Amino acid sequence: MRRTALRLLATVALGLTTPALAQDQAAAPAPTPAPAQAAVEPARPQLVLAVSIDQLSSDLFAQYREHFTGGFARLLTGAVFPSGFQSHAATETCPGHSTILTGAHPARSGIIANNWFNPAIARADKKIYCSEDLSDPASTPGNPVVSAGLLKVPTLGELMKAANPASRNVAVSAKDRAVVMMGGHKIDVGYWWKGSAFTTFKGRELTPAAKRANAAANALLAKGAPALKAPAWCGSRDHAVAIGAGTVGTYRFALPKGAKADVLRVSPRMDGATVDLAVGLVDELKLGQGAAPDVLSVSLSASDYIGHAVGTEGVEMCIQMAELDNNLSRLFAALDKRKIDYLVVLTADHGGHDAPERLRQQAMPGAARADKALMPAALGAEITRRTGITAPQGPLLYGDGPFGDMYVNAAITGDAKKRVISELLALTRNHPQVAAVFTSAELSATPVPAGNPQDWTIKERLRASFMAERSGDVLVVLNRAVTPIPEPVAGAFVATHGSVWDYDRRVPMLFWRKGMTGFEQPNPVETVDIAPTLASVIGLRLDDGAFDGRCLDLDAGAGNSCERPK
Repeated sequence: MRRTALRLLATVALGLTTPALAQDQAAAPAPTPAPAQAAVEPARPQLVLAVSIDQLSSDLFAQYREHFTGGFARLLTGAVFPSGFQSHAATETCPGHSTILTGAHPARSGIIANNWFNPAIARADKKIYCSEDLSDPASTPGNPVVSAGLLKVPTLGELMKAANPASRNVAVSAKDRAVVMMGGHKIDVGYWWKGSAFTTFKGRELTPAAKRANAAANALLAKGAPALKAPAWCGSRDHAVAIGAGTVGTYRFALPKGAKADVLRVSPRMDGATVDLAVGLVDELKLGQGAAPDVLSVSLSASDYIGHAVGTEGVEMCIQMAELDNNLSRLFAALDKRKIDYLVVLTADHGGHDAPERLRQQAMPGAARADKALMPAALGAEITRRTGITAPQGPLLYGDGPFGDMYVNAAITGDAKKRVISELLALTRNHPQVAAVFTSAELSATPVPAGNPQDWTIKERLRASFMAERSGDVLVVLNRAVTPIPEPVAGAFVATHGSVWDYDRRVPMLFWRKGMTGFEQPNPVETVDIAPTLASVIGLRLDDGAFDGRCLDLDAGAGNSCERPK
């Protein structure tokens, strides 16, 4: 009866009666009229604006928050949760974005990594990309036909559309996987950057807003632009650090005339282009101006591109934080100008860590790059040397790097597979750079974790992003501050994320709406708490168990935004 009542609340609140709910209504007793003195429910926002800043760790946010005067400054007057957690171990773009608007950990959503492997499929490399359409023969991990087919749960935008088809679900980013994981299976409009322009789903045409955004980007590339100014407070970070054959730490994002599109992509200007397109879509679709609430997901990717290319502690990231603050301010000002009542949530898909070469200069002498001997090919070769076991076709082991999921070739079965796994465990568990190693059987037997994510064990963190049908035979965890990039290339790939450690797991969560009373809550929360929180504010009532997370009370007073009037 309680679940029937909850579904009825969603129907009444959002103005839709589905056939299934109509049956429930027929079976349920007539509702009792509300008493004359019933509490007045606060007006619901017209637009949910979900912003993800790719690779914005809580550490980076804390480091720069005193300097924010734009969009971040506004958010800091709202509900501030500086210790949000991407609780799982696979702290990558796809799993992280998948938690934000589904309210589900990767163990339930199925998005266990950016890439995983299935040794039994026909593809030569056995790799699967998280947001590709496996049913389309034209799709490859490197050039995917983009789809949400691998996501096993709905997003908030999809749930809103199911309750009221008039709601629009729109997503934009520089990354296809961010669009897919925040928008889900039923996206009205979705755009991401590919090559030198924004593109969309196969079979769809670009709308005028996207064409204008592409024309502006092409004009900027043709004309070029000067270096960006570093604020005075960036001075202590403005010095060169040698990494590999090059240096980082002094770049200012000059855009030479006729530069390749990648120079634009790995710069704050990528966020600027994404914000411009988002505003264009607000006007084109009249988002937040209809009878039903809309959701606009905006994932800003420049922090991630910059963090990978040059690290997180140089003048480059300092400039990016200042420009990001300005871009957020522009986005909010555009919505204000259009008099849209919006609720914004800002978080991140994961954190990140700096390049070990600079970490060693900053009181972390143990920071290091992963040993090449931990790469799947090297481990497979050593296992073959020890056992004589070889795969008839393809490598003995599949994996995406020197940590995470590792898979045994499907042709290796029975006792041979057990021996390969035994040797793999011995090689990794005895390696000085490895913190922990678990088999799929061990993780399958581990209960799904609950409680404070800050206190979860390494095994529990792995369990939160483990799915037996997709995860590896063995999962390897590197020690803290061991960067899984054995050979860096300055300006391309020197630092990363993806670990079980809190510098990758801990992200800010900020909520803001005009007129709300602000507060700061330092205790840990989870990104899976965002979807149930937003659902409550917009009056979307769902069955118990719809989310892994809990609703966060955004009312700083005696009221409770998680307990709407009946």
